[in-house]
Parts: sequence; C-alpha cells; structure tokens
Amino acid sequence: MAVALIMVRMRLAVLRNSMSGQRGGMMALGAVAGLVLAAGTVALALSDTALLAPAYTVWLLGRIFGPVFSGGGDETLRPEYFASLGLPARRLAVGLLVSAFAGVTPAVSALSLTGLVVAGVRQGPAAALAAIPALLLQLVVFVLASKVAVALFGLVLRSRVGAVGAGMVNGAILAVLGQIWVVFVAFGEVGGVPPEVTEPAAYLPGAWGLAAVEAVGAADWWRAAAALLGLAVLGLAVLGLAVLGLAVLGLAVLAVLLLAVLLLAAWAALLARRAGSVRAATRGRRPIRAATAEGAVLAKELRTWSRDLVRTHYMTFSLVYGVFFAGVPLLTGRTWMLPWAGPIFILMAAAMSANLYGTDGTALWLTLMTPRASDVRGRQYAWLLTVAPVAVALTLGLTAVAGGPWPLVLAVLLALLGGGAGMVTLVSVYAPVPGVDPHRRGGNPLRTTEDDGAATGMVYAVLALVALTAAPAAVAALLWGWAGVAAGAITGAFFCWGLGLLAERRLSSRGPELLHLLRTGRPDTPPRRPDRHGGHATPGATRGRALLLHRCDPAGSAGSGGR
Repeated sequence: MAVALIMVRMRLAVLRNSMSGQRGGMMALGAVAGLVLAAGTVALALSDTALLAPAYTVWLLGRIFGPVFSGGGDETLRPEYFASLGLPARRLAVGLLVSAFAGVTPAVSALSLTGLVVAGVRQGPAAALAAIPALLLQLVVFVLASKVAVALFGLVLRSRVGAVGAGMVNGAILAVLGQIWVVFVAFGEVGGVPPEVTEPAAYLPGAWGLAAVEAVGAADWWRAAAALLGLAVLGLAVLGLAVLGLAVLGLAVLAVLLLAVLLLAAWAALLARRAGSVRAATRGRRPIRAATAEGAVLAKELRTWSRDLVRTHYMTFSLVYGVFFAGVPLLTGRTWMLPWAGPIFILMAAAMSANLYGTDGTALWLTLMTPRASDVRGRQYAWLLTVAPVAVALTLGLTAVAGGPWPLVLAVLLALLGGGAGMVTLVSVYAPVPGVDPHRRGGNPLRTTEDDGAATGMVYAVLALVALTAAPAAVAALLWGWAGVAAGAITGAFFCWGLGLLAERRLSSRGPELLHLLRTGRPDTPPRRPDRHGGHATPGATRGRALLLHRCDPAGSAGSGGR
C-alpha cells in the first residue's frame, strides 16, 4: 500500500504543476465539458430513469474509447518509469490503479455516478443506501476498464493487423458519435427511445449499479443477484434483510470481487507484456534505388506509410471515419452524404498526418546535414500516392450509387487533394508539435507526443484550413457546373505547389531552429558558443547555422569554451 500512496502523491504533484499554460487550459476545458455531461446524467435520474441505463453505458464506452481517441490517455505515471525498481506486475498494477483515482476524469465520473444515489432516494431508503457502495464499485469498474483498454490497444497496435483493427473500431465509433443527430431523428420518428434500446442497456456493465439499486428498491433479490455480477450492495447487510437476501448478497459480492480481480489480473498481464515487448525487426528490407533526391525521399516516405503502425492506424481510422460518417444517415433513408465519404477521408487523413516532422522527431537532422536538401516535395508526393487512390475510388463508387452531384463532388475532391498535400507540410514546419522519436515511443504506440492539447488543436486547425482550400472550387461548381471541376484541379495544383514552396523556404531558413524545437520541445535558442579568442559566435554566421553547429559540435553541446 505504501507504493500506491507514493504513486498518488507523485500523480498529484505532476497534476498540480501542470495546471498552467495551454495544458492547464485544455484540462480546465475538458473538466467543464465533463461537468456539463455529468449534470445532464444526474438530471436524467430526476426525470427519466429509463434513459439512465443507456447513459451509464455511454459513460463506460467513453472511459474505454476516450483515452484511445486522445492519444493513449493520461499517462502521467507510466509503467516504464518503474521498470528499474523490479516491482512485480501485480503490485505495480495495484499502485497505478490507486493513483488513477487521483485526477479530474475520475472525479467527473464519480459526479456522474451520483445519479445512482438520486435514483435510489426516489425508490426508498434501502435503495438509497445500496446506491453508495454501488457508486464506488461502479467507479472502480470504470477506471479498470479504461486502463485495460488503453493497455490492450497499445499491444494491439504493435502488429499491422492490430493497427488496422484498432483504426476501424475507433473510426466507426467516433463517426457514429459525430452523426448522433441521426439517432435522435430516428428516435423522434418512432416517438422516443424504444424499449429495444433501453432494456438491453440494463444488462451491460455500465448499468449494473443502476440495476442493483432498482432491484433493491423493488425487493427483487434474484434480479438483484443478476445485476450484482459486477457490483456489491453492502448496505443490504445493515438493513438486516432475510437470510435469503443476505445469501444472494454474498454471491453478488463474490461475483464483483471476481470481476475486479480478473480485470486487475488482465491489466497486470498487459503491463508485463508492455514492459518486455521492445524488440527490433530483423527481417531484410528491399534497398532504395532512387536516381534523384526527391525519389529517395518518396521511396522512404512510402515505406514509412506502409510500415509505421501509427501511420497505418491513422489512415485506417480516417478511411473508416469517412465511410461511417457518410453512411450513418442511411439508417433514416438519407443517401445525400454518400458521395462525401471520399472528401471526408481526405480531410481526416490530412488532419491526422499534419504533424509529419513532429512524429519523425530528430530524424530531421539527416536532411539538414545534406547540402541543399529538402524533403518537402517527396513528402507531398508520398502523401498523395497514399491518400489519392483510395479517395478517388471511394468518391467515384459512392457518388455513382447516390447518383451525383458529380461536378460539385469532383471539384471538391481535386481541391482537397492538393490543399491537403500542401497544408500538411506547411503546418508541420510552421507549427510542429514536438513528438516522441519512433524508437522511443515505449510500450504505448498511441502516445506520439507529450503535448496532447497542441496536437488536438492542430487536428482541428488543419481540418478547417484544408476545408477552406476547397471553398473556391465548390463555389465555382455551384455556379458553373462542370467548369468547377477544372477550377478544383487548378486550385488544388496551386495550393499543393504554393504551400509546398512556402514549406521548403521555411525549412531552408529555419531548419536548425526546427530541429532544436523537435529535440528539446522548446523554441528558444541555446547560448552562443564562445570562440577561440574568448568572444562570442563567429561574426557573420547566421543564427540558424550557429545553432546547428552548436548542436552538432560535441564540445559546444557540452558547454566547453573552445576546442
């Protein structure tokens, strides 16, 4: 228990020192959003308890998939930090579990679960007392399920099949949530939420606590035993119920303890796998035989797109998101969004891959150390060759199914391809988010950066910027029909060439500063190295060149005063 308390203090200290700047703002914004959702859940307990079970099921799904969407979840304390201590996996899992309750997200989840107490009070004193242990145990299940899900996704992403599968699941769920209006429209057409939705939700783990409270309120002990497969209602013993009720309660307690032990054992096993799974690939690779520098960059980038599991996950996520986002309205008989699956895929692919240089990390020094080298064009061509074939096939096929509108869709498609290829490289060199070098990503490949707030902001910014590049082509297609397709091709080529040129110039003039930012995470420059005469940096040397020399010279990096 001493290890767990130490981890709690460590986590609280990190959180206390992180409540400032951009990260603090993002945490505050997330807390406010969570409080609003929690208040809405408690309001359901006051008005319509039939919707409370689906609501808690959604909360459980949010605890499972939310960390995956946000880049691997909150890993303030990582298992890798304690690898050198020799702690057993089970003891480490217990310590990390206890520390996981110290944070904003568990507090918001606990607040949402107070709806159980509200629902219990409405059903009587016994149900109100039973709601207290049900709340605590339901919170444990929420936290454990989240931890197991993050660890499991980290292991799954270490194979290509796993990366594709995880991307499909994430993309489908997020697309359905993005089109939640379809669900409301469908429910409105049938006069409300049908029992086929609310009744099965009571048997899912997220609603076990509510089912237990309702069963105790109705004095239905056998139904309570079925609901308490995941939770224990300790208040029943205080009320001095019949021996049969106490026996059922005992079985329920054993069941919930077994569930908690199984979840804890699963998490401990996943942590053990995570700590010992770093290994190098030994299979031979085909050599790159390129005649030009751009061809070499293109070949390298195409290999990266096909081999990097994180990029594979991102592309799969973008594709499935586009398909499901455009296909969900089919549930209500609406086909007008089908042609836009391809453009939505392009938008998401650009947003997910906008931090190209940040995710590559300090590998940028290879380009900077090559005279007059620039890899911007090669990265653009590789992105187009990866995204364009899928986007074109998807757009043509689904537009044919929907029967148009051909000019508008094709114009937007061509404009987005060029705008995405240009914007991805431009944003990546002007506002990169320092990431973790690929060989240092540790046991969780989802964690590609420590600055989740900046990475999330970049995704939304690129979504808006790339969409704006298609606005002229869309207006032209709406006004002049097929002439808009030509306008889309012209504007797409212009944005691809023009934004790529700006990115090349930025990389040429500020490459050393960019490398410094990716290496240290700080935009400031190091102090100038004294020369052999005791003065400062060599006169006439540019700031960027002096910075690069400082980083590449061992004596300068060590802080010595000359050679």
